[in-house]
Amino acid sequence: MVNAPIVVFEKIKRLTDSQKEYWSARELATVLEYVDYRNFETVIKKAKESCKNAGQSTKNHFVDVTEMIKLGKGASRDIDDMYLTRYACYLIMQNADPSKEIVALGQTYFAIQTRRQEVQQQIVEDRKRVFLRGEITAHNKHLAEAASMAGVKNYGVFTNYGYKGLYGGLTMQDIHQIKGLKTNQLILDHMGSEELAANLFRATQTDAKIRRENIKGEARANQTHFEVGKKVRQTIREIGGTMPESLPVSDGINKAKTRIKKLPVG
Repeated sequence: MVNAPIVVFEKIKRLTDSQKEYWSARELATVLEYVDYRNFETVIKKAKESCKNAGQSTKNHFVDVTEMIKLGKGASRDIDDMYLTRYACYLIMQNADPSKEIVALGQTYFAIQTRRQEVQQQIVEDRKRVFLRGEITAHNKHLAEAASMAGVKNYGVFTNYGYKGLYGGLTMQDIHQIKGLKTNQLILDHMGSEELAANLFRATQTDAKIRRENIKGEARANQTHFEVGKKVRQTIREIGGTMPESLPVSDGINKAKTRIKKLPVG
């Protein structure tokens, strides 16, 4: 009976063309012994609320679709369905009827599988962060060199112009406060990969623009850094991304490095 939930839930699992897994809400309802799908929709509604309360986007985990089912004599009709991620299934299990044995088994299955997925995602995020943090360190040296060649004397002020452009007018000190970091904690060391990537783009493009246009004068260099940062912010907005100041704070980069070192070799 231990392997029963694995068999039944893996059996109805589907894969997209890019090999991403998902489940059909109607198939899951049948497995969980909900005869009336309307009762299962109530469970889905509760799961969506749990998703929102966890700070997750429901549209990323609960996708409304219309599927065609075959009837007798070659006829068919459309029915409403919903595609669910593993996380969505996990939340559904937490809100389904606990008196059903299959629900209890599903809670165990999806809890274990969701935790495994979280661990894997953490590993990927750690590796991206460590790589990008190293890239920023290297490219900031190039940027400092370009700024010096342009005539920048106060590099701290120059840096703040870039942050103000990217962070909607916020200075490095403002960002530090908003993120709730301690005085001795570096902002870059507590950025996630998405925020690090935005700052890396800001640094590389400012460096390139100063050199390409042979910008001279501290004021012009500062303004260039601000304008590039502002352009990066505009691009993030246009593609529907999250503004960098609103992205979550990550634990220290050294902790990410430690987790990577503890991973099994091979």
